[in-house]
Amino acid sequence: MALDELTREFLIESQEGLDRMERCLTELEARPEDAALIGDIFRSVHTIKGTTGFLGFKRLEKLAHSGENLLGLVREGKLIADRPTTTGLLQLLDGLRSILKSIECEGSEGDGEDTALIARLEELQAPAHTHAKPAHAKAGVHAAVAVADQSQELHAVAGQAAQDKPPAEPDPEAGKARVQAVGSAAESTLRVDVTLLNRMMNLVGELVLTRNQVLQATASDPNLTLLSRRLDMVTADLRESVMKARMQPVSNIFSKMPRIVRDLSQSLGRKVRLQMEGQDTELDKSLLEAIKDPLTHAVRNSLDHGIEPPDVRQAAGKDPEGTLKLRAVQEGSHVVVEVSDDGAGIGVERVRQKAVERGLITAERASQLVERELLQLIFLPGFSTAAAVTNVSGRGVGMDVVRTNVEKIGGKVEIESRPGQGTTLRMRIPLTLAIIPALIVRSLEQSFALPQGALSELVHVPPEKASTAIEWLEGAPLYRLRGKLLPLVFLDRLLMPASEHKGSTERDNFIAVLNADGRQFGLVVDGLADPEEIVVKPLSAVLKNIGLYSGATVLGNADLALILDPGSIALRAGVTMSSNEEAGRGAQEEAEAGNNQEYLLVEVADRRAAVPLADVLRIEQLKVSRIEYIGYRPVLNFEGQLLPVEDSGGVLAGMAGNPEAQIVVVVCREGSRQVGIAVSHVLDVASGGDLFEAGTTARAGGVTLLKNRVTGVVDLGGVPALPVAESAPAEWDQYANGTAEAVR
Repeated sequence: MALDELTREFLIESQEGLDRMERCLTELEARPEDAALIGDIFRSVHTIKGTTGFLGFKRLEKLAHSGENLLGLVREGKLIADRPTTTGLLQLLDGLRSILKSIECEGSEGDGEDTALIARLEELQAPAHTHAKPAHAKAGVHAAVAVADQSQELHAVAGQAAQDKPPAEPDPEAGKARVQAVGSAAESTLRVDVTLLNRMMNLVGELVLTRNQVLQATASDPNLTLLSRRLDMVTADLRESVMKARMQPVSNIFSKMPRIVRDLSQSLGRKVRLQMEGQDTELDKSLLEAIKDPLTHAVRNSLDHGIEPPDVRQAAGKDPEGTLKLRAVQEGSHVVVEVSDDGAGIGVERVRQKAVERGLITAERASQLVERELLQLIFLPGFSTAAAVTNVSGRGVGMDVVRTNVEKIGGKVEIESRPGQGTTLRMRIPLTLAIIPALIVRSLEQSFALPQGALSELVHVPPEKASTAIEWLEGAPLYRLRGKLLPLVFLDRLLMPASEHKGSTERDNFIAVLNADGRQFGLVVDGLADPEEIVVKPLSAVLKNIGLYSGATVLGNADLALILDPGSIALRAGVTMSSNEEAGRGAQEEAEAGNNQEYLLVEVADRRAAVPLADVLRIEQLKVSRIEYIGYRPVLNFEGQLLPVEDSGGVLAGMAGNPEAQIVVVVCREGSRQVGIAVSHVLDVASGGDLFEAGTTARAGGVTLLKNRVTGVVDLGGVPALPVAESAPAEWDQYANGTAEAVR
């Protein structure tokens, strides 16, 4: 049923108010005399009650009025917000939400009955539940409510006013200033329907496709080069702006977790301390909604299977109160959401036993699995280690939902666990699904797009070296990558197994080293093209059933290309997580214990240098013409961001006058920013020992011994930042108009 605009606006504001109310209630239990929290909760209920009378929602008004009476006693200092009171207010919250949902879906308040809930709220108002508060507490509460009453006059900004906390010792002038600040904040914001944002994102996607085609069409025409670059920059800025409009903080879903943790910990008899980090991290709204259920399942699983009861923890020498940590952080083009607990961990032998008992895997196969493979079994449908079915778990429909929903949006799920110490579930989510960076590969005389999020590195094996570099074991091809065997998948043979194909010694072999769901393998293709930002288009049902592709796109040369799905390719080719993965992890732990660190060994002009491998995000090979200049500073337009490029070795200067020459830029993470290092060649990855001070060596963060040679380590912190935002656009516009000199 279509709702009128006034009712729709009321529903939006009411839901926002109830979300704030839920956050405040979970905090109120720990701080029952906090005037700011009481004021926020009272405002939320009072606003709903006041507006419902105007709109004619009598059932909603009656329930809100009963809750307002209870909150009135709390704000007057006659009632302390103890656990029963907080529980009653949470039940009120659920009741109000249920009625609002009915209004939204059916256009009416529904036929439900609130008699029992209203009776419970009235029972909590009885004299037996009231207590006197100290005089200073009453004064604080009354002052907070005084400010709230002022803000009620600004109905349009009531939602924003609830988020502002009054000072510890409020005064009338502060109250006036607060109302004025709220008004200005409301005037600078505008609600936009998600459907419109989706439409805008689709149009930006089409613009990106056109931009790619224009760049390729004008690459050989110097008269159009500057215009095409300007189009490139404007498109990147527009895409970034539309994406930011769709971004929302992770706190929107994290804020639901305190209530879930509170209710579950009480029902399970647990003592749990919830910690949340990175709530300001932003994610596309559609993806944020998609991970709401997986996050809830993960939290429930940690409380039920992870954190032990207080007496069990105390007997094991632990704090009776367990810790559950939610953490969100952006890493490159992904957001990583972690759910960690300090509970009992996962017993891999019990997992092995339960998987066999439930018929999910044969006993013979189970005996061959290593620890990391066994942990992946908990994601199988129907798997559960619970002894009995409860309202929390035991049906085997939890962790499979986590993996399925996360993989639907192009994400990955990883799990780490140590018996007795706890478990960490890690969800790696792409920032957006609409536009992603991809490597364009060639096979069977066709182009395919390979998402760069799954790409670790590229290896070129010429035909004359293929016979020794590529080994065959019982018909399976392998490549020895830095001493470890890497299973290979030939893309042409996978797509057309019945056809005849050139042998590896008859062609160039380009190996894309991929990581997919804990499986590392090399995808062998015939050729490579320049990376592109691609617009993901959904597949038809026929192509989707093939299972090797995640979407389709249009390339800059107007060719259609299917987007490869590394996870599906690994499964189709039978790539499994080998014991080498476990051995590799053990070797890494030994290296860390011995203070060893891995470095990317590069050549800068005529000397060797090293970059800490942990800081390397990407290795880009591109034309010199891709490098722009702000004044004397080289920069690279990388995935819509301007990266400063360090060229202390003079690599760019040596290619002056040759815009078609190829240059390698190592994109690195330095603190919260990204920087690029111009190099001549990437040589290898090597482990180094202790790092020594570099003395007066320019741009060096120290020296270390790599492959028996003393090698300088690049100081990423020494790469200067770009000019401030106020000065950069003028220089940038001058360059785009061809009036600034590009110093090479």
